[in-house]
Amino acid sequence: MIEGQWARLRALWPGVSILLPVPFLLHGIWAATRGRFHWENAAILALMLALFVGGPRSKKLLAGLYPIAIVALLYDTMRVVANVGVTEARVHVCDLRALEIQFFGITMNGHPSTVHDWFQAHATPGLDRLCAIPYGTFLYACCGCAVWLYFRDYPNMLRFTWSFLALNVAGFVTYHLYPAAPPWYFHTHGCLVDTLAHASEGPNLARVDAWLGVPYFGSMYGRASSVFGAMPSLHCAYALLIVLLGWATFGPVLRVASVLFFLLMTFSAAYLDHHWVLDIVAGVAYGSVVAGIAGWLGRRGAAREPS
Repeated sequence: MIEGQWARLRALWPGVSILLPVPFLLHGIWAATRGRFHWENAAILALMLALFVGGPRSKKLLAGLYPIAIVALLYDTMRVVANVGVTEARVHVCDLRALEIQFFGITMNGHPSTVHDWFQAHATPGLDRLCAIPYGTFLYACCGCAVWLYFRDYPNMLRFTWSFLALNVAGFVTYHLYPAAPPWYFHTHGCLVDTLAHASEGPNLARVDAWLGVPYFGSMYGRASSVFGAMPSLHCAYALLIVLLGWATFGPVLRVASVLFFLLMTFSAAYLDHHWVLDIVAGVAYGSVVAGIAGWLGRRGAAREPS
């Protein structure tokens, strides 16, 4: 029976494709030996293996979702290289804030300020909870978009998930080339660079956790590998990617919903004190470039298909 199952798997996954689950199995072992094997690790591994041993349909779905799973693996292992390129001399805090004031500054109490200063002085429980929605659901939105495209436009699903991976790799590299502190860090530590500081959900999301009675955001950001990964805002880039690559298959309702999700995400990134406006602009630029390249490659592939 075991031989029959193995033969079925080899027929389903020829050549080196049979090794698809290996990175996740090795990562699971690595995380367990360091006491960092959480329910998310178990869920991803279980889903991976369930799709891997299924039939042709599950194989197709696994192939489409694989880049997103790789992002989860990379995010969890980023702590290994968390301090590469991150030194007190290289981290941007007040110089980045000065640029923010130069391009997007406001005057508050007679002093040059940022919109973040105003938001923190005028925060409300209602806005805290509203802005927590895109921050708490962005991964579900990305996975939901991928699954939607799986049923409606599989080639576009592949463009979306591989763009998602490319976007994250570009963001992770930028974090080390240009380590930048988020606004909440400045409001907590000032211009002092503390490379041992821990990532935080910020005061607004901490209040949402207190309202929920569950440390949802505290737990999420408590596992972040780096404090100084504000530039670019990948949250905004993710939301834009959904709009740009999902647009062709979305109906009117989903198009409106995706645009509103993106707009709320960009507002939330600033209101929640997580990103400077400059970070948001950079995130929009990264998302636009990646989506543009994905679209160009798709059109190029379609043009070559008849030949």
